[in-house]
Amino acid sequence: MKKILITGCSGYIGSHLCKLLEGKYEVHGLDINEPIAPIDKFFQIDINRLFTLSEQNEPYHAVIHLAALVNVGESEKRPIPYYITNLNGTMNVINKVTANNFIFSSTGAAQDCVSAYGVSKRAAEDVIREFCTNHHPMPYTIFRFYNVIGSDGFYPTNPDGLMYNLMKAGETGEFTVFGNDYDTKDGTCVRDYVHVNEVCGSLIQAIENPSNSIECLGHGVGRTVTEIVTMFKAVNNIEFDVKVGPRRKGDIESSVLEEVSPYMKNLYTIEELLKV
Repeated sequence: MKKILITGCSGYIGSHLCKLLEGKYEVHGLDINEPIAPIDKFFQIDINRLFTLSEQNEPYHAVIHLAALVNVGESEKRPIPYYITNLNGTMNVINKVTANNFIFSSTGAAQDCVSAYGVSKRAAEDVIREFCTNHHPMPYTIFRFYNVIGSDGFYPTNPDGLMYNLMKAGETGEFTVFGNDYDTKDGTCVRDYVHVNEVCGSLIQAIENPSNSIECLGHGVGRTVTEIVTMFKAVNNIEFDVKVGPRRKGDIESSVLEEVSPYMKNLYTIEELLKV
C-alpha cells in the first residue's frame, strides 16, 4: 500500500482527511498534537524543529502539508510566529521529508496578501514552486482554500473562523459580527464558502494527479456573513444573539472566486455546508 504523510493531521482539515483516506493508503501523520482520526503511524513533531523524519526508508508517495498557523487576527498582532511557522516550517518539510509529490494547503488570503497570514502563505507558495520546479524537481499542487466550513465528525479548530464561532454560539448564546459598514448588500463581509469534505476530496485527487500549479477551491458564490448566520440558525433550528463588533485588521471586504478549480467538486448545497 502506498505511503503518504499528512502534516497537521490532528487539525480540522487533517482529521477529516485522515478519516476519508483510511484503508486507501498507509497514512502517516505529523503534528504537535495527538491525532483524533484513524492513522497508521504518528510523529509528534513541531515543523519548526523538524531536522529529519525517523524511520523513513523510502520516499513518501505524497506529502500533504496542512500544518500552519491560520488565525488572521492573531497574525496581525503577532506576525513573526506566522512567518516562522508558515514559511520556515514549510521549508523544513519540503527539505527534510523525501517525497515524490508535494501537496500544499494555501489560502485565498494569499491572493491579495492583506494580512501577515496571507503574506506568509504566499511566500510559502513561492518556495514550493521554486523548489519543485528548479531545485529538486517533483510534481506539486498548491491549493488555495477559501472559507472552509462544515463538519463531518470533527469540529473546527480555528477560533478566528466563522464555523468555529457559529458552533460556539450554540453554547454561549452569542455571536459577534466584525464590522457592518462594508460596501456590501448588508454591510458585512462577503466570502466564498466550501465544505471541508470538498476540500479533502480535492487533496485526495492530487495524490495521483498533481497539477504543478495553483488550484483555487470554492463555489464561486459570495455570501455575506449576515446571510450565513441567518441560514445557520434556520438549518440547525438554533437561536442566539448577534452582536456587532469593530472591523478586524486583516479582513478584506469581499473574497469570491472568479474561476473554480477543476479539482473542486461542488457536492454540498449551502444548507448542507452549514448543517452540524
